[in-house]
Amino acid sequence: MKTDIILDSINDGLFTTGLDFKITFFNKAAQELLGYKPNEVLGKHCRSILKCEACKQGCALQHTFETGEVLANYEAIVRNKKGEPIPISFSTALLKGEDGKVIGGVEIFRDLSLVKNLIEQLQGKYSFDNIVGKNHGMQKIYALIQQVAPTDATVLITGESGTGKEMIAGTIHYNSARREKPFVKVDCASLVENLLESELFGHVKGAFTGAISDKVGRFESADGGTIFLDEIGNIGLAAQAKLLRVLQDGEFERVGESKTRKADVRIIAATNIDLKKAVREKRFREDLFYRLKVISIHLPPLRHRRDDIPLLVKHFVDKFNKSMGKEVVNVFPKVMEMLIKYTYPGNIRELENIIEHAFIRCNGNTIFPHHLPDDFFHDETDFIENILKSKNPLDALERKLILKVLDETDWAYQEAASRLGISRATLWRKIKALAIKKEDVANM
Repeated sequence: MKTDIILDSINDGLFTTGLDFKITFFNKAAQELLGYKPNEVLGKHCRSILKCEACKQGCALQHTFETGEVLANYEAIVRNKKGEPIPISFSTALLKGEDGKVIGGVEIFRDLSLVKNLIEQLQGKYSFDNIVGKNHGMQKIYALIQQVAPTDATVLITGESGTGKEMIAGTIHYNSARREKPFVKVDCASLVENLLESELFGHVKGAFTGAISDKVGRFESADGGTIFLDEIGNIGLAAQAKLLRVLQDGEFERVGESKTRKADVRIIAATNIDLKKAVREKRFREDLFYRLKVISIHLPPLRHRRDDIPLLVKHFVDKFNKSMGKEVVNVFPKVMEMLIKYTYPGNIRELENIIEHAFIRCNGNTIFPHHLPDDFFHDETDFIENILKSKNPLDALERKLILKVLDETDWAYQEAASRLGISRATLWRKIKALAIKKEDVANM
């Protein structure tokens, strides 16, 4: 039959039954998934073939026969010919004859094994076990994440680049009730202003030059799940206004369209810039700022949590042993000492790259200093030479020293003054005289 050829070309499993629930057609996708040949299933009761637990609790096809209601995207576990469980998503519908009378039913089902496996892998990647650290500040962050994950609260994650903001966002999502729905990531910094709105909200054909067809935006793609807006401080005021509306009402329009659309999406945002300063400078909307920071999580730079470095090193050693098939079990003491002293302008991401580099160069079971990247080593002579090139070398040296101590004490003036062996008043005068600002840390 021509109809059979069409149904056999469908990638999803499909079978039809009569009103007696006996199978009348079993397409090729269903045969491949469940391992049966047509002669093994035709004329058999569908329950005896699918062996679905849900059948015992209430047959989906029977419900459709009795009510006429079409069921869509219900999940269940069936068993193949070998008795192995397979997670599926199924839909049902009525089968009608030429006269319009119901003559049976049709069930379409999709294998969710790959989806389930992917979710399990992602849940593993974003589990609490992968957020490594014993530092007191990090322990407080872990506790906060565990409290906020089960809720739908909007979260703002701040911190320097490489501190693990995406990891925290993923951990929140995959430990929430939305874990089996999409986790959609948007790098706001990589999108130019005129494309950002289209990326977030979609557009219709002809909305602008190059819009050759309709496009679904990230918010629609994330419906039911979570959207992670990385580097949100980089978006312009026009996009901020539309984003505020989504936060307030869950509504938006595609670019070039007047139709209002809705999306049930949890928003997690992240930035490495000072949004309070951006608000003062009128570069970021104050109302959006407060909408985003219902829950605020600040990730400290790695140089402020040096006690976590040995744990992180072990974590990355375990990770690369698995991915590269190696058996590195030791880190030479001198290497660990160097790793703990290093300032990490790239934070955890840079530490991971350093360990990966060492793994590539290491052929034994121990990481030695010569396995580290060449640019990891800082020559003191070069440092002095650079200082001597300054217009006022002594001021440059003093400025660098004060800035380093301030950064390491998280700008606690009394603690910094004590480490420098001067009074707080003297430290304050030097800060003013040398024009030291927090933003200078990035160029330290």
